[in-house]
Amino acid sequence: MRAIVITQPGGPEVLQLQEVEDPQINDDEVLIKVEATALNRADTLQRKGSYPPPKGASPYPGLECSGTILSVGKNVSRWKVGDQVCALLGGGGYAEKVAVPAGQVLPVPSGVSLKDAAAFPEVACTVWSTVFMTSHLSPGESFLVHGGSSGIGTFAIQMGKCQGVRVFVTAGSEEKLAVCKDLGADVCINYKTEDFVARVKEETGGKGVDVILDCMGASYFQRNLDSLNIDGRLFIIGTQGGAKTELNITSLFARRLTVQAAGLRSRSTENKVLIVSEVEKNVWPAIAVGKVKPVIYKYLPLCEAAEAHQHMESSQHIGKIMLVP
Repeated sequence: MRAIVITQPGGPEVLQLQEVEDPQINDDEVLIKVEATALNRADTLQRKGSYPPPKGASPYPGLECSGTILSVGKNVSRWKVGDQVCALLGGGGYAEKVAVPAGQVLPVPSGVSLKDAAAFPEVACTVWSTVFMTSHLSPGESFLVHGGSSGIGTFAIQMGKCQGVRVFVTAGSEEKLAVCKDLGADVCINYKTEDFVARVKEETGGKGVDVILDCMGASYFQRNLDSLNIDGRLFIIGTQGGAKTELNITSLFARRLTVQAAGLRSRSTENKVLIVSEVEKNVWPAIAVGKVKPVIYKYLPLCEAAEAHQHMESSQHIGKIMLVP
């Protein structure tokens, strides 16, 4: 098969389409013929050499895909050859075929094309496992999403509105904020021209929001804490603004604040299977009735993976960037 190989750590130009061996499946896995895959920020970190794949995972980038099942391991009962599915991957999506544990496979949501279904697994599993399973965002609460126009952000806005939550977003242009508003965001903040802490306080009568989903890390850390309500939860899923910061621990006491952080790729298969199961139960019905839609910026052929990475790193995109073998 053909796959995108990271020939050495570096810029987008190190991504090369090469002929490689087909993946071999074990007894608990299925082999998928990839219809489409989607970019995630983690792919660019892997390309640079700072986010290696977990032990036993494919060396090729790509954390999600959609496609058709080509073969199944002998312990697999739910899926059969020919099923159209999408899947959460530990790697290997930038390829024509990928092996994946059967428990990380999902049916294509009703009303969504096989190609577009590749836009969902990573964002759905990330947002549901963090904001809802861990931070317990509840109806009637308020929720701030940084990077509202990203793949994660566009999904989180829609999911928050489905759950009866007041959604705040930050983004860096009026065009991006307009898309966030169309998706249902209640309060849209341009972080380049406004102080998001002041705006959050103003919009909440001085209280702050209940949950924040943050991809920036250090550069936003104190400001995020300042934006939280009593019993507020900050969930950090990225360090685009750095990984090291200082914390005055006493600042957490008065408002009983919780700081949480997690990645998805490094979790155990058992944990991923649990998350995928919860996503199918709680998120897939919202997609089926059209309350959550895929937000796709562009489809590119797999051989143009380098260009796709340039798009992602320019941060001009809105929604998901997709690759098609």
